[in-house]
This record gives sequence, C-alpha cells and structure tokens, in this order.
Amino acid sequence: MKAPEAELRKNLEARNAVTEEPGRRGRFSKAWSTLEKDADWLGFVGGRCLDALDDSLFRGGYLSSGSPPQGQRPRVVVLGSGWGANAVLSQLKNAACDVTVVSPRNYFLFTPMLAGAALGTLEPRSIIEPIREANPTATYFEAEATAIDTVSKVVTCESVVCEGVSCELRDFEVPYDLLVVAVGASTNTFGVKGVKEHCLFMKQLSDAIAFREQLGYAFEQASLPGLSEEQRREKLTFVVIGAGPTGVELCGELRDFVAQDVPRLYEDLQRFVRVVLLEASDKVLMAFDGDLQEAALQKLRSDEQGIAIDVRLSAGVREVTEEEVLLSDGSSIRYALSLWAAGIGTLDFVRRTAEALPAQAAHADEARGRLAVDSWLRVAGAPGVFAFGDCAHVVGSPYPATAQVASQAGTYLGRLVADGYDFGGGDGPPKLTPGAPGERTLRHGLSSLARSKEGLAPPFTFLNLGILAYVGKSEALVQIAVGGDEGGKKVKGAGEAGFALWRSVYLSKQYGLRNRILVAVDWAKARVFGRDLSRL
Repeated sequence: MKAPEAELRKNLEARNAVTEEPGRRGRFSKAWSTLEKDADWLGFVGGRCLDALDDSLFRGGYLSSGSPPQGQRPRVVVLGSGWGANAVLSQLKNAACDVTVVSPRNYFLFTPMLAGAALGTLEPRSIIEPIREANPTATYFEAEATAIDTVSKVVTCESVVCEGVSCELRDFEVPYDLLVVAVGASTNTFGVKGVKEHCLFMKQLSDAIAFREQLGYAFEQASLPGLSEEQRREKLTFVVIGAGPTGVELCGELRDFVAQDVPRLYEDLQRFVRVVLLEASDKVLMAFDGDLQEAALQKLRSDEQGIAIDVRLSAGVREVTEEEVLLSDGSSIRYALSLWAAGIGTLDFVRRTAEALPAQAAHADEARGRLAVDSWLRVAGAPGVFAFGDCAHVVGSPYPATAQVASQAGTYLGRLVADGYDFGGGDGPPKLTPGAPGERTLRHGLSSLARSKEGLAPPFTFLNLGILAYVGKSEALVQIAVGGDEGGKKVKGAGEAGFALWRSVYLSKQYGLRNRILVAVDWAKARVFGRDLSRL
C-alpha cells in the first residue's frame, strides 16, 4: 500500500535532513535566487562590454564593408545637437551613410555643468564641443526643423543664422531615408503667470551667461553708496524655484561663491546675501532615495560656510512679478534675481508632429504631447522616423527624462544604423541586412552561437549608471544601482568622497580631451585665484 501524501513528504524531509548539512539547503536556495535575479543584469552589462569592443573595432575600420556607390548610401538626418544627437553622430563616424545635422545650436553642451558656468567656476566654452567635431563627415545646417512630411520623407527647416541682432530667415527642405528626432524639450512653466517675463532659466549656455551677468549686476548695485541695510538685502536676495538637480546644484554653487569669493570681492556684502530655494513638493531631489534626500536637505540648510540656503518645501508659486515671487499660501518674497528650474515641457514642433500622425492618438494620454515610440525607438505612424530623449515616450517602458537615457538611446540607435539593420520590416524587430557590417560584430557572433541566428535587433534597454548631485561645500550625493533598479543593491554616499566621484565622473564624460583639460584647468583656477564675475 502506498503511504499517504503527508507521510511521504515527511519521509522525504527526514531523508534530506540526514543527507544535507544544517543550513546548507537554505544557503544554496538563497545563492541561487540571488544569481537568478542578477543574471539578466549581468548579461546586459556583458552585452554593453561587447558593444564597446565592437565600437572600437568599427572606429578602427575593421568592421567596415566599404562605401556603397554614390546615390545608394542611405540619407540619415539628425535633428538636434544634445546628448542623444551627439551620441548618434559619434556612432555614425565611419558608417556607410550620408549624415546631415539640423540644429539651431552648432555645439554640444555638457548640461550638468551649467551651474558651474553660471557662477564662474567654469568658463562657458570649456563645456561645449563643436558639433562638427562629433562627426567631421556630416553636413551641418544651423537651422530649426519646423515640419516633417512623413509621406514624401522631407523635413522643412528654417534657417536661424544670425549676425548680431539680425537674422536671415529662410525656409528649405532636407530629404531623408532615416530621420532621427532628438530635439530635447523646453522649460515647463506650468502656466504660472510672470515666469517667462521675469525668471531666468538654466537649459542653454546663454542662460548660464545671463545668470552670471545678472548676479554680478546685483552685487554691483548693492555695493553703491546711500543704500539702507534693507535695500542691500533685497538687492542680494536670490530665489531658485525647483529643487531638482538643477536647482539644488545651482544653490550649492551659489553658496560656494558667497562663502569663498564675496568676502574677497565685496567685503561688506556677505551678511546681506539670502538664497531661497522653493519646492512645490515635500521633498528635494525626488530621484534619490529618502535618506539621501534628507542628507541633501541638511547640507543645504547648514550654515557651516556662514550662509544657509532657505529651503521651503510645499511652497507652490502662483505668480512672479518684476519684484516679488508670490506663493500659494499668500506670502511673498522680494527678490533681485529669480531662476525657474521646475520642470521640462514639450516643444511646439514635437507636439505638432505628434498631432499630425493618426497612430499617435492611441498613446496621447501617456505620451503627453511627446512622440510615442516602440522598443526600437521607431515613431508610431511614421516609417523611417526615430525619436528618443526628452521629446519621446517609449510605450510600455517609460524612462526618466535624463541625459543618461538620451545618450544611451542615441548610442543604441546609431549602432543599429551603422551595423546595417533594415528598418522596413513593419512592426517586428529590425533585421540585420545580409553582408552588413553588423554581421562581423562580436555581439552578433556570440548571439548566433547562442540563440539568435535570425539577426534580429534587441530592443533598447536603459542601464542606470547612477545619479549624482552637487550640494555645495565640496560635497555631493551619489546613488548607484548595482544589479538593476528593481531588487538590486544600491551604493550610496554623501560628502567629500561623493564630490571626488562627482568630479571624476563628469570629467571623464567630457567628449574630448580638449574639454577635459579646459575643465580641469578651470577648476584649478577657481580654487587658486577664485571665481571671476566680471561683466564684459
């Protein structure tokens, strides 16, 4: 007779208890669970390493299959010159295609260092790279895209070449076979009255230069004779609206300037300086974990340098006038200089393009004016058109609006184009064209041996390399995800060690040796000689 199920289970457990060491089974199960959880992440990192090797081989010409005859090379048009566009252009340096860049800005801007440029820690030209150097073989037009004809495959552009205050506006068309939309985003004012008229922003190099000039102007005004203490205090009140990375880092740089340079340049004015940071939510630096948010708050409010940042949480702004910031609770702050760093919005060009494509309507609610794209960054309803970064929304896998995402997406798409994938196969994954350079890559060779002999392109996947934020006084926050964002471990830190990592990472991320040298020299100059806010 067979033993009952309960008794059979009991006998098996007793046998296991005899043959296995105590705790061994639990340790094995835990180790296997951890390995299983990290397998995808480790495989993903390994794939990125293979891609890096392939990129080196491609740049050296080892994977090139020769240039097709004139007229048979695909025409690739890239709109924009930011993080994503620059990454695409770098991947297409040796690709067998004709590349055209359309952007009103003829340089790449390292946006995380704008706060340093605004306070004189860095010189503006140290954090830009001419877009023509990103891909010397590309054709560049200093213009702004105004419309896309997805049927005729033509982009309508408007020239914005300016000399002084005079601009020559002229429309022209650029045909394409593949179109890459990487135009970024605008500043979102959330409809708050007076923001556009009275606030500065921090998205372009011109914004940093304007802030630097206005800051110097405020101190020169406050140093004039005949002013009362209250008048000096008003002229030296600076309001930053938005406690994200831009707002927090600007406050950190501003506090360093006040503590280190104002006593040297404006001996009697330091005690009148007031910096106010307004945040509509109840937290600063929302992308960080709670313990680092609290650490940032404490460091900003600390007065160790003789000046504390007046951080006000849950402080919504209802209007900005020429002299005051009016808050939702009825209070107001008189200011000399106000900066809006409260969010990003959709460009009119992107919104018009999305509205003109019927297939975009199904994703309108989640895309919120941006271009809805699939996992291969293809724009819904527009064959041959791709979008990523702040101007796009990946359906089903929304990614944060960061430079890191845009740069990885640009590298991914540029690699697919350079490898020779065919994007005309409908909604399925792009397929590698027979004989294309991509067939000789290390990734393709290993994939063919393992599982994917069809040469199908993998979907885009974002690898979070971590987030950094400078909070002033040579201290920074660091949060790095190891093993993936969900369920993985996090390496976190705050203080001088974080600042050392912050500087080393941003220095290494500069696109050229020239920029690395200039940034390092600027940091050394600011430390030895101080910052310079001279208005030229």
